[in-house]
Amino acid sequence: MTSTSTTAASELPRVHRFLSEFHRRQAARTVGFPGAFAVLDDAYANSRGNNHLLVDGAVDPEALPGYAEEALGHLPYRCVYVLDETVAAACRAPMERAGYRHATTMLMAHTGPVPEHGGAAEVDFDELREPVAASWPRFAPQAPPEHIRDLVERRVARRRGADDVRFFAARTPTGEVAAWVDLYMDPATGTAQIEDLVTVEAHLGRGYAGKVLDTALREAADAGCSTRFLTAFADDWPRHWYGRKGFATIGSVARFERIRERA
Repeated sequence: MTSTSTTAASELPRVHRFLSEFHRRQAARTVGFPGAFAVLDDAYANSRGNNHLLVDGAVDPEALPGYAEEALGHLPYRCVYVLDETVAAACRAPMERAGYRHATTMLMAHTGPVPEHGGAAEVDFDELREPVAASWPRFAPQAPPEHIRDLVERRVARRRGADDVRFFAARTPTGEVAAWVDLYMDPATGTAQIEDLVTVEAHLGRGYAGKVLDTALREAADAGCSTRFLTAFADDWPRHWYGRKGFATIGSVARFERIRERA
């Protein structure tokens, strides 16, 4: 067995438990189904990250589209995440027949040496609100203002997701926020997730992303989190950069999405 396979076998169940618990805790309310649950938050109705179905157990694949309709029928979209790859494979055909598109997000664990502190500073969300809002049109150019508002403000709900949630930012010499990252930690289980690492477009290629990533990794390690992971889109370039920073793929999460047709 390779070292990466060994890491996946030992860390993937812990990562799955962390993700499941984070989504439950972050939600304003949940709706349970056999092998799955829906997380809902009317305060951020345009955020799929706050309104979706998460499959974290043994689910009936044929029943899954109905669960999504029951829980998310009031929304213009249906978004379903499946943690286990075998379960996801069984769900793919029923979900595609129901009109869902399939995509994959990689789960990557840090297997390299813990870097020295990157020098980024912990910040309050108020300090990030403006740069985060300015960054979203780059990633979602068609999103209307009310969607951008929810994508920005949902960070408030993330404070509920884990025992220790921190935001870090690296600044330019003039004090401008150049990059930021979220860190969600559960020291009791030794698990930490690094999420939403973004560099302001004008400051790309200047090492700011590395500073906030190194800071998050060091802070997580110092807090006793031996399992440090992040998510990355399978078809996007950042996962290769993460690989060079000591991360290895240990699994994947399936994402099924459908936009409701207009009447």
